[in-house]
Amino acid sequence: MLKYTLRRVLAMIPMLFLISIIVFSLAKLMPGDSLGGEIDPANTDPEYIEQMREKLGYNDPIYEQYFRWITNFVQGDFGKSTRYKIPANEIIMERLLNTIFLSLTSLIITYVLALAMGIYSGRKPYTLGDNTIAAANYIGLALPSFVAGVFAIYIFSFHLGWFPSNGSVDISVTEGTFEYWLSRFHHVLLPAFVLGLLNTASYTQFLRNDIIENSRKDYVRTARAKGTSESKIYNVHIFRNSVIPLVTFLGFDIVNLVGGAIITETIFTYPGIGQLFLTSVTNRDYSVLMTLTMMFSLLTLVGNLVADILYGIVDPRIRLD
Repeated sequence: MLKYTLRRVLAMIPMLFLISIIVFSLAKLMPGDSLGGEIDPANTDPEYIEQMREKLGYNDPIYEQYFRWITNFVQGDFGKSTRYKIPANEIIMERLLNTIFLSLTSLIITYVLALAMGIYSGRKPYTLGDNTIAAANYIGLALPSFVAGVFAIYIFSFHLGWFPSNGSVDISVTEGTFEYWLSRFHHVLLPAFVLGLLNTASYTQFLRNDIIENSRKDYVRTARAKGTSESKIYNVHIFRNSVIPLVTFLGFDIVNLVGGAIITETIFTYPGIGQLFLTSVTNRDYSVLMTLTMMFSLLTLVGNLVADILYGIVDPRIRLD
C-alpha cells in the first residue's frame, strides 16, 4: 500500500505540470488580459500603457511568461488579485475556510442521512417507507441545485424565517465568541442541507441496492443456516460489504462538494471559494482564477488517490501493491 501511494503521488507531478500548461494557455486565450487591473485606469496614454506592458512582462514571449508564473506558483507566490488589490493567496485562504466549513457540514449531512435511509430501505425493501424514500430520492436526483437553493431560501428564509438567506455570519457578533460560532453554524446550515441532500439521493440508492443484492449472496444464506442472528448478519456481513461504494465516494466528494459549492455559494451569497471562482471569471481576475483552477485540479487528483486507498482499506480482498 505504501509503495502504491508513493507511486501515485509521484505520478501526480507530471500530471500537474501538464494541467498547469493547459490552465495558463486557457487564461491567455480568454478575451482581454489582467493589465487593466494593474495600471491606473484614469491614464489612457498609449505610451504609458505600452511602458506598463513592458514593465509587467506582458510583451515577453509566452514561454517566458509561463515559466515565470509556474516558478512563482511553486514557490507559493500566486500573484496579486486585480479586483481586491491584495495577494491572491490571502483572499483564497480567507474564503477557503468558509468553503471547508460548508463542505464538512454538507458531508456529515449526506452520510448520516444516506446511511439511515439506505439501511432502512435495504432491510425493508418494497415497503411503504422504502417507496417514500425512493420517491424523495428521485425528486432529489432530478432537482437542479440552483432550483433547490431558490426554493430553500423562499420557504425557510423568507416564508418561515428559520435561516438567514445570505452571508456566513451575523455582522453584529464578536469574532471568537460562542455567539459568533453559533451564528456561523446558523448561516451554513441551509446551504449545507441543499448541497448535502442532492448527494444523499444517489448515495441512498447505492446503499439500498447493495444491501438487497448482498442479502441474497451465498455467504448470507450460510450465516442464516448456522443460526446467526439477523442483526449480526446485516450489521457485520451485509453492511460492511455494502458500504464499500459509499466509502470510496468519499475521495470524490472532496471535488464534488467544491464544484457544487460554486452554484450553492452564489445562490446563498456565501463567501467561499466557489463564489470567488465565479467572481474571478466575471472580472477577469486571472491570478485568482488560475490559482483556483490549479487547486481544483489538485483536489481531483488527491480525491482519486484517497478513493483508491479507502477502497483497499475497506475491502481486504483488494491488494493495491
